[in-house]
Amino acid sequence: MHPAYSVIFFTTTSGAGLGLLTLLGFLSAAGALPAHFGFGIAAFAIALGLLTFGLLSSTFHLGHPERAWRALTQWRSSWLAREGVFAVLVYPAVALFAFGWLAVGSNYGPWAVVGLLVAGLSMLTVVCTAMIYASLKTIHQWHNIWTPPAYITLSVMSGGVWLNALVEVFGLSNPYIAGWVAASIAGAWIARLFYWRFVDDTEAISTPETATGLRVYGKVRAVEGPHTVDSYLNREMGYTAARRHAARLRRVVHLAAFAVPLLLTMASVLWSNSWLAIATSLIVAPVASLGLLVERWLFFAEAKHTVNLYYGAEAA
Repeated sequence: MHPAYSVIFFTTTSGAGLGLLTLLGFLSAAGALPAHFGFGIAAFAIALGLLTFGLLSSTFHLGHPERAWRALTQWRSSWLAREGVFAVLVYPAVALFAFGWLAVGSNYGPWAVVGLLVAGLSMLTVVCTAMIYASLKTIHQWHNIWTPPAYITLSVMSGGVWLNALVEVFGLSNPYIAGWVAASIAGAWIARLFYWRFVDDTEAISTPETATGLRVYGKVRAVEGPHTVDSYLNREMGYTAARRHAARLRRVVHLAAFAVPLLLTMASVLWSNSWLAIATSLIVAPVASLGLLVERWLFFAEAKHTVNLYYGAEAA
């Protein structure tokens, strides 16, 4: 599949924003985050900024962005519509949670319940995003049990590295938060490893023979292409990433998105509440975000649509 930059930025930035909101709600309910005014303003601003930027960037992939609101009406049958509905519901829930945090000065008690509501809506939005891709039976690399866990863990992880940077900057760090963030990085890494193993070790059930319905006659091959010039299908669904490039980019993801952030986050526990911990956390957040952009590019570039079987591909 052709990696659309608007969708790449949407899934990474909105995922990070929703992951940060999830952790704010969950850790507040767990009593790990005080209702610090400056920290609250920065955290909500970054989370909502990432979410809003992601949602706006997704509209650039639409032929008629002005009609995007119509997708919300199809929530009974469309994961895309459900994603939009939950994303919209996140905003009033966050507004109420932020009011308690910033105006009342509390994120405990009933405000913690609101925080858990924010966390739940945020994760439901991420799940719907993942299911948009996991529900597509025509793309073997997406239609599998590892796509939703990968999206969920990457969202929590990307929000976690920004949370860790904020708590260090505002002097609120503690081993519990750093340990949670490190665990989220490790969990996301494991989920991505299982996803890549599935992609590498399994094959789609669709073949040129099954796609054409001619398997009773044996091996099928195209004598001529469906048309003589490139079309939308060729550009969007016929994109392929060279295997050597994909392997090289996977190593970049391993290093930038997981290995370096995990090691530095674990090291920051030893340097807690020091300038070294602040500097480390401020390095981890952008490095991990860059690694996740590469990961998301690969997620699209390595996907193969079954329509390619009609254009000479031997497997989908």
